[in-house]
Amino acid sequence: MTAAAEAAQGGGGAQAEKIWFGHPAGLTILFLTQTWEQFSYYGMRAIVVYYMLSDLMMTQAQSSMVFGVYVAFFYLTPMLGGILTDRWLGRRRAIILGGAIMALGHFLLTFEPLFYAGLGVIVIGNGFFLPAIPAQIGDLYKPGDPRHAGAYNVYYVGINIGSFLAPFVCGTLGELYGWHWGFGAAGVGMLAGLLLYIFGGKYLPAEPPRQPVDKAERARFPRRTVILMLAVGLAATLFRGAYQQLGNTVAIWLETDVDRSVGSLSIPMTWFQSLNPLFVFTMTPLLLAWWRRRAVVGRDSPALGRMALGAVLVGLSYVMLAALAATAHGVPISWVWLVLFFALLTLGELYILPTGLYLFDRLAPQGASAFAVAAWYGTIFTGSLFSGWVGTAWSAMSHPAFFLLLAGCALAGAAMLWMLRRFDHSRGEESAL
Repeated sequence: MTAAAEAAQGGGGAQAEKIWFGHPAGLTILFLTQTWEQFSYYGMRAIVVYYMLSDLMMTQAQSSMVFGVYVAFFYLTPMLGGILTDRWLGRRRAIILGGAIMALGHFLLTFEPLFYAGLGVIVIGNGFFLPAIPAQIGDLYKPGDPRHAGAYNVYYVGINIGSFLAPFVCGTLGELYGWHWGFGAAGVGMLAGLLLYIFGGKYLPAEPPRQPVDKAERARFPRRTVILMLAVGLAATLFRGAYQQLGNTVAIWLETDVDRSVGSLSIPMTWFQSLNPLFVFTMTPLLLAWWRRRAVVGRDSPALGRMALGAVLVGLSYVMLAALAATAHGVPISWVWLVLFFALLTLGELYILPTGLYLFDRLAPQGASAFAVAAWYGTIFTGSLFSGWVGTAWSAMSHPAFFLLLAGCALAGAAMLWMLRRFDHSRGEESAL
């Protein structure tokens, strides 16, 4: 029996025999691990801007830049972490190490003097954790398995379940009892995800062999692939400049300019952050069914065309906010309009973000999947820096003009993606979605 076969019978091959919900059982483990990790991240994100403004007494421009820089580096460190994972650590050790470090960072945030230290520790831990989780998805499926591409949308639902729950738990604790309680709840969520991953390890794929450090033997990306990934990354940066405002300027706007009353009650402002993930996991099954129906009649779209449509939808959602802000005349806007905004924006998100992750993973040469996944998340680094910079204009522009600026960012990204669609290497393979 070969070493690979022994490994498959040991701690990594059970997924070939155990099927949960139509997919290998390992996908459920990765799904739940990421659910709790995202609970911790979005729980902190739902309250951190309010915390900086109220407790740390920052200006709006300062809080916007801190938020943008934090999110940017949160998605930069996985670039280095992906290399370390592929070469030395291995995926399982990277996830366990990264998860433990991130939990520590969330608990550090409960102490006001350690605010920046806590953010830094979370950033470091995420560098190990983030690229190693989705990099395991591909190894759950045999080559040609039609479920492979759709697994990324299923996985994306897991991300958003955690994002949905987080504002209700961390946000409510923060608003009622103090922001530090919200940060502490985020840390508990990270520990829950880590334990699920450790105890569900028997359902995960076998650890692939480390790639040699010898430069001559390193996995190489073809030049055309590198150019395509860089161009898509630039378009994603423009898109992120608009999309990333949900936890930044949009959160500030809904506190002051949105009527959150329902009868005699007022909806907590942090709860609106749950609308985006709520729409993700309610819309995803319908969207997958729609894509499959189009594939059956031969009308499925290439990945980059699909991503371009997503960016257009996000741009239109901000055009709607600009129109609402321009006609409000100082009167708070009904929260119902905000629900419609989140619905349209989320539909666009589902067209672009899971598809981008799938595209980058497909383009990776053998032995470089973690790095390719990290490269996709690396586009969030540049996009978040850009969004932080754009967010500083909130106090210097009228609200309608600012929302039109965000719409322009998203539509510019859409135009780039549309022009790149003829270079889409995954053309014809999206039918599996």
